[in-house]
Amino acid sequence: LPQHEENFGSGLVLSFVEGRGRRPQGARDAGPEFCYHAAMSAEAPPAPSDSTAASAPSPSTAPSVARRRAAVAFVFVTVMLDMLAVGIIIPVLPKLILSFLAGDTSRAALIYGLFGTVWALMQFLFSPVLGALSDRFGRRKVILLSNFGLGLDYVVMALAPNLVWLLVGRIVSGITAASITTSFAYVADVTPPDRRAGGFGMLGAAFGVGFVVGPAVGGLLGGSDPRLPFWVAAGLSLLNGMYGLFVLPESLAPENRARFSWRRANPIGALRLLGRDARLMGLALVAGLGSLAHVVLPSTFVLYAFHRYGWDARAVGLTLALVGVCSMVVQAGLVRPVVKRIGERRALLLGLISGLIGFAIFGLAPMPGLFLIGVPVLALWGFANPSAQSLMTRKVAATEQGMLQGASSSLTGIANLVGPTLFTLIFAYAIGAGAGWNLPGAAFLLASLILAGALGLAWRVAR
Repeated sequence: LPQHEENFGSGLVLSFVEGRGRRPQGARDAGPEFCYHAAMSAEAPPAPSDSTAASAPSPSTAPSVARRRAAVAFVFVTVMLDMLAVGIIIPVLPKLILSFLAGDTSRAALIYGLFGTVWALMQFLFSPVLGALSDRFGRRKVILLSNFGLGLDYVVMALAPNLVWLLVGRIVSGITAASITTSFAYVADVTPPDRRAGGFGMLGAAFGVGFVVGPAVGGLLGGSDPRLPFWVAAGLSLLNGMYGLFVLPESLAPENRARFSWRRANPIGALRLLGRDARLMGLALVAGLGSLAHVVLPSTFVLYAFHRYGWDARAVGLTLALVGVCSMVVQAGLVRPVVKRIGERRALLLGLISGLIGFAIFGLAPMPGLFLIGVPVLALWGFANPSAQSLMTRKVAATEQGMLQGASSSLTGIANLVGPTLFTLIFAYAIGAGAGWNLPGAAFLLASLILAGALGLAWRVAR
């Protein structure tokens, strides 16, 4: 197909078109399979003449592939910068809270826990809203609005004179960070169904980059001033918004946009979408159980490593960096070829098996060396989520991709609300009243059992 360049909004959009508003015969019944083709013609110029169309290459030729890769690269950078901004403030937020409480560590721990709960609650409530808004108005506008909102929010947190303003900042951060769901919907728009797992894997790698590099940068910056990382995070988010403003094209064609409805744009309404199809609900529960199991790492790993292995902060930091690097290698470099070779279902099952084995190693390893063996094994769990997400996108229409991602993020929000309390209580019992069992890694063993349940469910529903 001919390549066109046109000015759209404030950026340059490259369009490879089949003709505005023209669908292939039978596209009405194609459902989500048509999503990719419609995205490729979003905001397109008028259709070429019959003679031009007759001599044009097919959508699977190099120009279409190049545009798809460029669009996924745009979203990869967007998510990476978002996660980098989030990661930068992780080491300094507790210190800033402590400074408002005259060094009272006990109260600071409670307030910090409250901030985390509120952030997860905002994710749970607003992910479906932003997903539905992106189905109505397009992905580009929602992503940019969230980027600029997040940047201004970090400015508010950098200037916060008290805990109330800091809490307001975390609430706004939880709302605007829910735009990650829109980024996944964007990838579903511009990627053909058989290649979506690779695209989702790249987004997972972007998460890894942000959470590996971000805390390290935040720790260095926070050494001189605990508010400096907030200013840097604000700059990254605003830079991210400017980047998208000039280079990010719209991915959702006007004819594939759905009317906004509050009945759908809420967690309960979004979850009804999952309930329409038993296999879709099953896959969503598999992803949700995976999110719940993952919470064991941020909630208990540091305390577990201190208690069982006597590690210091440096050893913990290096181990977390190793986890992040291994995860990035899998999601950025291995997901696409592995899924292409063995298919999404087998990749999903392989990932879940690797995850449950990795957590079991973490929970049972009596020595640090054995614990480290579990790191690359656990990294192979990275095959699971992209494969599950790809299978789920095939079961909804092009007009519902944003709502689907919002519903999935709501399940993740539930996991983030329940998981920290669940795993910390299990860990506390295992080293306290239950110490006689000699299972200090009980929380990791519970995570392994959760993934075993997800594996059994995936075996039934992943078709």
